[in-house]
Amino acid sequence: MSQALEGLLDLLDLERIEQDIFRGQSRFAVVPRVFGGQVAAQALVAAGRTVPADRHAHSLHAYFLRAGDAGAPIVYTVDRIRDGRSFTTRRVVAVQHGQPIFHLSASFQTYEEGMDHQAAMPPAPDPETLETTAEMLPRYLDDLEAYGDQGVAQRMLEARAAVDLRYVDAPPFASVGKPREPRSQVWFRTNGKLDGVIDEPLLHVCLATYVSDMTLLDSVLLAHGRGGWVTGDVVGASLDHAMWFHRPFRADEWLLYDQESPSAAGGRGLGQARIYTQDGRLAITVIQEGVVRIPRDARNTP
Repeated sequence: MSQALEGLLDLLDLERIEQDIFRGQSRFAVVPRVFGGQVAAQALVAAGRTVPADRHAHSLHAYFLRAGDAGAPIVYTVDRIRDGRSFTTRRVVAVQHGQPIFHLSASFQTYEEGMDHQAAMPPAPDPETLETTAEMLPRYLDDLEAYGDQGVAQRMLEARAAVDLRYVDAPPFASVGKPREPRSQVWFRTNGKLDGVIDEPLLHVCLATYVSDMTLLDSVLLAHGRGGWVTGDVVGASLDHAMWFHRPFRADEWLLYDQESPSAAGGRGLGQARIYTQDGRLAITVIQEGVVRIPRDARNTP
């Protein structure tokens, strides 16, 4: 297991400070605020720790309310909304400096047999044939630094060090000024195996939740030839995020994140995606809307 993955697991290992109150630490991401995927994953950890072990997360719906302060801990308060015979519902509010920054509703279910069908997995290359982020990023270092942020590439590498994430096609920051179809694919898995006492279904779901916020709005940027947050030609943030967990999966085995954007309007962009296991099982559906604005000084540039 990599040191970076150990650090991420520590980040998700919340401190229980009361029966239904937890505290998590924070860290900076690519931009100077708490990464949205971190808050979502930590909130799901908090919810899951109040649910019986035989009930597994099947959906979450979340709203990002305020930017998080990466220099301060986050307190998660869990509200036990419902404990039914098959389903359990939890509501979680994340608070910093006395204000809510994030709200999550999550539902858990006991295992149940039922009807089974799924959308077919789209074509994608073998992940082992693709470059890692660490191999790919140096080719674009000069271009990224030309936008004035000398540390952005290093911060991106550090933020993604716990995850082996491989782009099928060039990411937005590598194709500025070249609009293309609003679709994006990445393969991902944790940068190391999850074995031993930490290996539990909730952890895999929380890790997938963490990664799901990394690239989902890329397809919005691709449609307009914008590089995004790392190049500064777009400013934005996640607004809401929803996930449905259909079938068991492991976050330390390859998962295909097939993403597209059906719409952008009103200063907002919508991304939707399906996550498949390498053997073709549909594991997760994801939908996210975010603020996507072009700064005034970038409106006349591609």
